[in-house]
Amino acid sequence: MTSSEIARARDTGALVAEILQTAKARTTVGTNLLEIDEWARTMIVDAGAESCYVDYEPSFGRGPFGHYICTSVNDAVLHGLPHDYAIADGDLVTLDLAVSLAGVVADSAISFVVGEAEPDGAAAMIEATERALAAGIAAAGPGARIGDLSAAIGSVLTEAGYAINTEFGGHGVGSTMHQDPHVANSGRPGRGYKLRPGLLLALEPWVMADTDELVTDDDGWTLRSVTGCLTAHSEHTIAITDDGAEIMTLPR
Repeated sequence: MTSSEIARARDTGALVAEILQTAKARTTVGTNLLEIDEWARTMIVDAGAESCYVDYEPSFGRGPFGHYICTSVNDAVLHGLPHDYAIADGDLVTLDLAVSLAGVVADSAISFVVGEAEPDGAAAMIEATERALAAGIAAAGPGARIGDLSAAIGSVLTEAGYAINTEFGGHGVGSTMHQDPHVANSGRPGRGYKLRPGLLLALEPWVMADTDELVTDDDGWTLRSVTGCLTAHSEHTIAITDDGAEIMTLPR
């Protein structure tokens, strides 16, 4: 991407971060997932941005997604379709959001526990995905290869005791939400695509407490742990710079 496109990516990323943090702050016990979706819709529209999800219809989903944000709860980890569900005390919620502003996309996800209850292992799992994300970002820079990022992410997750599913992972972003290259959450250093300045990547470590197997929900979208265990997911969009990587999806 050009320097002007990277500048626009900063604006998009700041918007994504603002929406996610606002939604997190508003989410309490009793909040309905459809309320969160409406908050996202309103903030996207008010910013003059476009949803990457509403009309999204990939091979792994059933028809257009039809909503503005992914809301995954407890055993749901990816592509959580918002539905009529009131969040309970102790629910582990993941919000995943991608929007396009001025023609440039940014993508980010956060996981957090709602209420006062503390599910066993939830905080450690969320923290592991955040550390893995930081490791992947630290490994990124011009001349690094995709395998370097994957290995850095996977090392943290493996050392934390989690099995890793490599079917879904990070990816290129830019004019659209999902572009090459794929960034698996485990890999071998020195392998794969060589990074160059101007490249935008979304890195997204995610884990399930006791399995690496997914099952698709009846809604045709939501991916859950096959054992029903807790899950967590963290994601940032980064830009490869001349001397490293810059996180696009931080709040201003």
